[in-house]
Amino acid sequence: MPRLRHGAPICLLASLLLACQARPERWTEPSSGIVFLRVPAGTLTMGSPASEPSREAQEVEHLVHLSRAFFLSATEVTQGQWQRVMGENPAFFAGCGGDCPVENVTFRDVSAFLARLGARVPDERFRLPTEAEWEYACRAGSRTPFSTGDRLSTDQANYDGRYPMPGSPAGVFRGRPIPVAELGANPWGFSDLHGNVWEWTADDHCPYPSGPVLDPLARCASGKKVIRGGSWAFGADSARCALRYTHAPEDRGYSLGFRLVREVPGTARRP
Repeated sequence: MPRLRHGAPICLLASLLLACQARPERWTEPSSGIVFLRVPAGTLTMGSPASEPSREAQEVEHLVHLSRAFFLSATEVTQGQWQRVMGENPAFFAGCGGDCPVENVTFRDVSAFLARLGARVPDERFRLPTEAEWEYACRAGSRTPFSTGDRLSTDQANYDGRYPMPGSPAGVFRGRPIPVAELGANPWGFSDLHGNVWEWTADDHCPYPSGPVLDPLARCASGKKVIRGGSWAFGADSARCALRYTHAPEDRGYSLGFRLVREVPGTARRP
């Protein structure tokens, strides 16, 4: 990994003052209404320690540096937002309403959504988050299983409360998605990264590296994509920040949705 220059001066010269103007922290895509929040560049330890309850062997801890800021949608993409872009609603739980997350979408469906949205605003670039970007936003600076700490209640996230974390009390089982942001947000302002519906990421399901990495995007022709976050149909352990689960790109399900990245204008990363 390249050496980080923590002491590098920024906007030191008067001629660069214009570059130091406040950067927008929130942006709304006008045609869909998707709200994005800015996530700064930074470093995280991805994966989980051996002591974490329900840990899986694939959750190998490794240092990740994200060199570019990015915007991440504050919530899962909703049925109403999908409808405005695609003109139809594929959700199994369509009766849940326009503020509920769209689900029952394949990775390829999401690719079509991205193409349609991008055609509307050609000066912008939208994509799925990488696994590392997703976990960075989910953790929101924490090193615990959840951004809420060691425990997660069904007052904080929509998961199957009949299956809590070891030593935690049972909660409710709602049996369906609920409107996004209904249960609040994490310290960085993102809702439903724990539970509600699973979220597609850009990465192939590959073994983690053993050492530090810069801006990772996994490609290994595994035939599977990584999904993150758990859902209303799974227990609390599946909603852990480090938990990795998979689906083939053509799979769809009643608890399978997504959220988007909007790249910061003037930056770029490999597709």
